[in-house]
Amino acid sequence: MSKQKMKRNLGKLFLELALFLLSLVIIVPLLIMLFGAFKNSTEVTAFDLALPEKWLFENFLVVFEKGKILRTFANSIFITAVSTAITITVSSLASFVLARRGTKLSRFLYYFFFIGTIIPMQIMPTIRLFSRLNIYGGYLNVIILYTAINIPFSCFLYTGFIKGIPRILDESAFIEGASTLQTFFYIIFPLLKSCNITVLILLFTGIWNEINIPLYFLNNPTKRTLPLSVYQFFGMYGGSNWNLVFADLVIAALPIIILFLLMQKEFISGLTEGAVKG
Repeated sequence: MSKQKMKRNLGKLFLELALFLLSLVIIVPLLIMLFGAFKNSTEVTAFDLALPEKWLFENFLVVFEKGKILRTFANSIFITAVSTAITITVSSLASFVLARRGTKLSRFLYYFFFIGTIIPMQIMPTIRLFSRLNIYGGYLNVIILYTAINIPFSCFLYTGFIKGIPRILDESAFIEGASTLQTFFYIIFPLLKSCNITVLILLFTGIWNEINIPLYFLNNPTKRTLPLSVYQFFGMYGGSNWNLVFADLVIAALPIIILFLLMQKEFISGLTEGAVKG
């Protein structure tokens, strides 16, 4: 084995070791939370990686009864699903136009969307605006906010991906008499599968775990989302019953983990393809 190849192998080994050590920053707290969800209130205070002496599945039943998880879970599903669906539809349509038209206006709009990824939302003026529109405090103002916040980055991903799709497909569809919308939904959109899944996971994760917008823009307790219930549950039991808090956190994180495990290949593919094509 040559010295150059040996150096490459050593470099690769050190890189893998470094990445493994960095991954422990995420994996260790995750395992502490998972094991702690099945421990009793005394055993969990050690905050270690030891397996429970007895697996207490009833911790989750207590959480469902006292934390009102089903209602908040349904609220989170509704808000996240509607916001994600609207964002994907609007962003993909806008990106199709931005990617296919090389005018100065389309380039300006592309950079205008890009600027939207770095400009923070101003909470108080937004509350005043929604109050004037008589939609403050309900599902609608939260869905509008999530959609508006996530469209810029979604457009950035979609535009880069669509630019890699040959224009001849559009032209062939137009020759056959298809409209712009028909061309997009029947020709282009099916080719965006990996990009759609990437955007879906990013949006679903971000909206599902977000706490500030529901905290400020949902003034009805019956419309509270799951992260807010976790926050409230922590205030009630964080000082004495960490096992219940961990069980609540496991329930809140489970949908995201399942979604990612089911779609991880398409997620990575869409993220890398969009970056390269962009």
